[in-house]
Amino acid sequence: MNECVLPDPTGFFEIRFESIGGLGAHAAGQILARAAVLKLNLNGSHFSSYGSEKKGSVVRSYVRLGDTDKPIRTSAPIDSPDALVVFHGALLEQEITIAGMKNSGTLIYNGCEGEVPELLKNVPAGARIIRIDATNIAIEELSRPNAVLLGALTAAAPFLDADTVLETLTEKFAKRNPQAAASNERAYRRGASEYEVLEGVGEGSGDLPAMRPSPVLGYETAPIGGVIPYAGNTVSNDLSASRTGWMPLFTDEECVHCGLCATVCPDFCLVWTHEQLNGEESKVRLKGIDYQYCKGCMRCIETCPTEAMTRVTETPGLADELRVPLFVAGNPGS
Repeated sequence: MNECVLPDPTGFFEIRFESIGGLGAHAAGQILARAAVLKLNLNGSHFSSYGSEKKGSVVRSYVRLGDTDKPIRTSAPIDSPDALVVFHGALLEQEITIAGMKNSGTLIYNGCEGEVPELLKNVPAGARIIRIDATNIAIEELSRPNAVLLGALTAAAPFLDADTVLETLTEKFAKRNPQAAASNERAYRRGASEYEVLEGVGEGSGDLPAMRPSPVLGYETAPIGGVIPYAGNTVSNDLSASRTGWMPLFTDEECVHCGLCATVCPDFCLVWTHEQLNGEESKVRLKGIDYQYCKGCMRCIETCPTEAMTRVTETPGLADELRVPLFVAGNPGS
């Protein structure tokens, strides 16, 4: 086995993947831990946290690595990672995504060229921030963002030998799907070479405080039984983080307003209106899409008989530009 020395003098290196289901964060954690333990002569553990419906929901995957003389005696979530990898740009609108970021840490995020989320100003000034367009690279190489981000991570942390991690990634698919293995290799190598280090973005001072996804409740602080203190509300629900690089595009000129798309849309994100044209009887017509509630399932595209709905790559700001609000301010029933 290869000897691999961790850069942290304490002998531990902790990685947290912030993602949504469907982008491969759980698989990436498995591959990285497997490579570290079986081929890099490290102690390691991996586990993920996600809800009952994994695809489209928040996923956090944790990899904890230690030198051979440093046994890992905890399976607690990683609150203060040495490396934080963000798989979806929409997650950088939430403070909890970067919580616990160390001043000496590394943040890698999936973003297009020139895309710098406002939240990154809160990152400690001493942290290294790396941007990689993982979604578009994955689309071009017929792969997934996890392969691209693994490549960028190994480039940012050289003690994670890039060839060894790639070998483990390839082994996972070589027998089952050789074509996918080749696609993943191309995506991985591009991730390791096409990343960009951003300078002067983080303005925070010192390590960021840790933040748990839910409050820690005890017998004195737990809510009264049978009470739902934070009830769900579809008006404020935002499903945009569930999209994985694609979005439906509505072309009014091609639409015959048949309503078939409305019968298959699981989230009721299509906006309809009554219009009277040329003195004719008022008719129901499709006005557009409220992308706040669209998770990108593409069922409307599969169902549309006239190609009024087409699939396009989602670029920064495109959904906001084309969005037709389902609810008008001050009139939630409209």
